[in-house]
Amino acid sequence: MNELFPRKQVLGFVFSLVLTFVALTVYLFNLSFAVGITILIITALVQATLQLVVFMHAGETEDKVAIYTNVYFMVLIALITIFGTLFIFLWDM
Repeated sequence: MNELFPRKQVLGFVFSLVLTFVALTVYLFNLSFAVGITILIITALVQATLQLVVFMHAGETEDKVAIYTNVYFMVLIALITIFGTLFIFLWDM
């Protein structure tokens, strides 16, 4: 029965709840902008990694190199889009 219990998924869920609570404390304790955004970015990255590895089983296939390469490419495209938008709209270039 022990091998049938999804221990990894339950621990991932509990850790997701803890990360959500940590992000909520930014609002509850009324932290400064710099500290709050730093905590939110770190918890968001950890949460996204946790979701990818634990719940989407990214590292459990034989093609995990291609999956992680696609994720890195997706993050690169997202960063280019975000900073390109900031460059155009905020800095008026």
